[in-house]
Amino acid sequence: MAPNSLEVGKLQPNMLKRIVLNRLGADSPRVLLGPHVGEDASVIDFGQKALVVHSDPITGAVENLGWLAVNVCANDIATRAVRPQWMLITILLPETTTEAQLRNLTTQIDEAAKKLGIAVVGGHSEVTSSINRPIIVATALGETPRSRFVKTSGARPGDTLIVTKGAAIEGTAILASELNAVFESKVDKKTLEKAKQFIKMTSIVEDALTAAEAGEVHAMHDATEGGIAGGLQEIAWASNVGLVAYEAKIPISNETETICRLLGIDPLVTIGSGALLISCESKSARKITAALEKKGIKASIIGKIIDEKDKIYIIRKNGAKLDLSKPVKEELWKALKKRF
Repeated sequence: MAPNSLEVGKLQPNMLKRIVLNRLGADSPRVLLGPHVGEDASVIDFGQKALVVHSDPITGAVENLGWLAVNVCANDIATRAVRPQWMLITILLPETTTEAQLRNLTTQIDEAAKKLGIAVVGGHSEVTSSINRPIIVATALGETPRSRFVKTSGARPGDTLIVTKGAAIEGTAILASELNAVFESKVDKKTLEKAKQFIKMTSIVEDALTAAEAGEVHAMHDATEGGIAGGLQEIAWASNVGLVAYEAKIPISNETETICRLLGIDPLVTIGSGALLISCESKSARKITAALEKKGIKASIIGKIIDEKDKIYIIRKNGAKLDLSKPVKEELWKALKKRF
């Protein structure tokens, strides 16, 4: 690594504020919600309605790249309590890519988009010598009544925190697929194959729309890079509040536990698309979890929002505290070094 080079992963919040978020081009009064630390998607005024838009790359997977590109980007529209409707896809391919590999990618994109009711309306594709593995960047759009959308920054002291499904869903699927050779002699075949199928749980679109319809939701955030810990951290930072959550209340599957233990990584800090974090009015919590469970979506109450903004942590099963007042470091990259 060159001196002063940046670390792998999302830019740290201080750097984002210092170098990126103060260089955003012209001001526009039609931007109802622009880019801020922790916010999942921007909102633009279109009269009685508003356009919700978000872009996301997939850089940590190859095996299920097309499927993840669609679902991960769509998730960020859904956290606004808005259904994603359109998508633009940019496909960048290394020179070694075959026609069969391209067909597999576009088939995954097509299947994922059809499942979510999304129309792919444009984008770009090219083969380039600048990369050694395929990368997809997706931009998703949705529309909503101008006054009806949810922010990450809406969490309030006294809110109850809910998570859907569990920890490290996306990470489990990526690691089981990308490091298959590492696990073949260490994990029984049934467990490994089940872990690979976690890829089918990476959407939180129905989770978010169901929660927002069922009760008074103040904030939502999906558990992408940094996992559930990172998602909780960004809700607290965006909302200028504190929070306390409990590891014992956060579901972690046997498959996830097995893979993370063998790789020496923490499932709470491993990329977790598929888990939706919800901050809601306390009296709505049981109603929301019941509505989600009725649709077959596991939902767990894991903590609460507090008004002490310097106190942001997860209480571990052993009583120790995972401090979320400082940026957490995604564990996926460390695990993938076992192959790349």
